Amino acid sequence: MSSAETTAAGTAVTLPATRLRRARLAVAACFFTNAVLYANLVPRFPEVKEQLGLSNSALGAAIAAFPLGALLAGLASAALIRRLGSGRVASAGLVLLAVALWAVAVAPNWGLLAVALFVAGALDAVVDVAQNAQGLRVQRLYGRSILNGLHGLWSVGAVAGGLLGSAAAGLGVPLAVHLAVAAVAFSVLALLSGRGMLPGRDDDEHPAAAAGQAPADRAPRRTAVWALAALGVLAACGAFVEDAGASWSALYLRTELAAGAATAGLGFVAMSVAMTVGRLTGDRVVDRFGQRRVVRVGGALTAAGMGLALAVPSVATTLVGFALAGLGVATLVPAVFHAADELPGLPPGLGLAVSNWLLRIGFLVSPPLIGAVADASSLRVALSTVVLAGLGALVLGRVLRRSVVSR
Repeated sequence: MSSAETTAAGTAVTLPATRLRRARLAVAACFFTNAVLYANLVPRFPEVKEQLGLSNSALGAAIAAFPLGALLAGLASAALIRRLGSGRVASAGLVLLAVALWAVAVAPNWGLLAVALFVAGALDAVVDVAQNAQGLRVQRLYGRSILNGLHGLWSVGAVAGGLLGSAAAGLGVPLAVHLAVAAVAFSVLALLSGRGMLPGRDDDEHPAAAAGQAPADRAPRRTAVWALAALGVLAACGAFVEDAGASWSALYLRTELAAGAATAGLGFVAMSVAMTVGRLTGDRVVDRFGQRRVVRVGGALTAAGMGLALAVPSVATTLVGFALAGLGVATLVPAVFHAADELPGLPPGLGLAVSNWLLRIGFLVSPPLIGAVADASSLRVALSTVVLAGLGALVLGRVLRRSVVSR
């Protein structure tokens, strides 16, 4: 058995099924490694704070360098991928990311800590775009959806990394030793995955370069820009939902519903588990019903679930609400990345890079916005933005293609 894809020159690229499965396994390892690396550090931030004698605000400012680096470097990823190929950029970027995160452990002062996190954030953004580009390249050869499962493995990797970091902290493993071992181990995995991913540049196989036409000849750039803007807002809707669970669910359960400390953490757990399950099973659902319908129904599910939780406030309804919200947006970001990557009128890779950048802006804007609304009214009112985000996904989901297969 083999899979084929038409290149820009009109030539069919054919790969044996075993080679294609190897590429899929390699890019899956890339997604997993990307998540493990940073999540491995997160449980040990208290030790970073203590060994450098930082205040809470100083630590927060240093950590903020990570998303800042991601925003500044994210758009450069498209040019790197076009020049070097997504597989090579993802593999090498993961090795450099591992080194940058180890540098966090040995930073002697606040300034170098911030620099290390800034560089790590920049590398994380480049790797994120590259691994999604490689995943979409493999998906096109499969002729069916696989990207949701790859994002599901990223979620699994985040949990695994958090558990590894927590275990190392509990066992008293020195921070520098812990991150050095992690850097070496996961760099080896990254290099091995690089050997299995599809080689060469992505441009010739990209739909934007099909039929030997320049990207600008296929559709007006203005149309592509408006479509990309709509996809960016759709991605931001997903960011608002995910951030609500990560940043505010525990506080809401604790302060508004008087839940115990252990119970308060279950809101994030409920959302994360539901989202992971939704992503791991999402490819079959998307293949059957189409991206557009799945994302729009997911938006309605998010709005209904959180609407119920806020209208009938209790611990039980809130946990159900966050779980439904996580399930509802599970396939949203992969769908946005796929649609943006194949927008006619844009150079290959640019739509994917820009949509990833806009998603990160959503994650940057969401916490202060929800916090400001909460201070002005209440956290319960502020979390109504999750309902609005669900409704936004319901409305804007119509910009998505029905099928993942280019026709």
